[in-house]
Amino acid sequence: MTDKILGPGFTLGIVGGGQLGRMIALAAADYGLKAHVYAPDADSPAFDVAARTTCAAYDDAAALADFARSVDVVTYEFENIPHATADVLARHAALHPNARALSTTQDRLSEKEFINGLGIPTAPFRAVDTPDDLDRAIEVIGLPAVLKTRRFGYDGKGQRMLRERAEGDRNALFAEFGGAPLILEGFVPFEREVSVVGARGRDGSFAAYDLCENEHRDHILALTRVPAPGVSAETGRAAVEIARRIADALDYVGVLAVEMFLVREDGAERLVVNEIAPRVHNSGHWTSEGALTSQFAQHVRAVCGWPLGDPGRVGGLPVEMRNLIGAQADDWHALLAEPGAHLHLYGKGEARPGRKMGHVTRLGAGPTGS
Repeated sequence: MTDKILGPGFTLGIVGGGQLGRMIALAAADYGLKAHVYAPDADSPAFDVAARTTCAAYDDAAALADFARSVDVVTYEFENIPHATADVLARHAALHPNARALSTTQDRLSEKEFINGLGIPTAPFRAVDTPDDLDRAIEVIGLPAVLKTRRFGYDGKGQRMLRERAEGDRNALFAEFGGAPLILEGFVPFEREVSVVGARGRDGSFAAYDLCENEHRDHILALTRVPAPGVSAETGRAAVEIARRIADALDYVGVLAVEMFLVREDGAERLVVNEIAPRVHNSGHWTSEGALTSQFAQHVRAVCGWPLGDPGRVGGLPVEMRNLIGAQADDWHALLAEPGAHLHLYGKGEARPGRKMGHVTRLGAGPTGS
């Protein structure tokens, strides 16, 4: 489909109804755009803030076509939509980011091959389709290593750390993954996890936020600090350049995040790319208050064909973003009473353990809680 520059009053189609879709829709409204959200779950948080909604399955070709014809451009809030869904959407509307970005990042094997093809380092890896493949991969990569599903893994799901050669029966281990294609990745002895959130416009322009440091608990992002403390400016620039090269190679339009490991060897810093997220990202939530242009506004700007906004931090202040997981969101009243705390709740009904219910950002001084 031919792209057109959108203006106020046009409609942005968003595939996926979670908190990311919700925040994209809110950003679109600030620019006078309408949001039409497509998702299969009737209680999707993004439905509460959209001008129009479609509740249908991702494999409902007729509903997808009707949705795409009703909007002026389509984007998505998560990368695990089926490739066939993207194909249907792209036949009826401009789709940003493009289907290639989806297909490349949905499979950990193709993603790492793509990154290595750009001359950018990743952990060593091997495809694993059989128990014998696993033995051969261990011979090459060594242990410890991480065995992962190639597709549909997130927040630590679909992976297992292997520390010893004799750990478990190989057939039983494969059964744990339900026969899914796997990848073995060598363990990277990293000092910390970092990420770059950046945006590429239709005209090839690129803007990136400062390098973030991310702390995970139980495989879920718990805390993001910006700028990443104790990391050199040179490493920060190198991380942004990695993100730019990836975005250019994918002919990407929109916001993406590149998650990386920072490795320190003999006092020198180097970066190893872990994965690409072709969407707005949890580690960029701090930008809503902490940056001159939020990642959600930046994404809307990019996919609509507008100039990218300034990604600089407000007042140059350090920023912290803390996720509210499960029952942590019950502290909403105390957070509202805390000077300088900015609370975001996602409108989810049930605070299950491990479920992201909201986040809080703080500018300037460090956190008051843990």
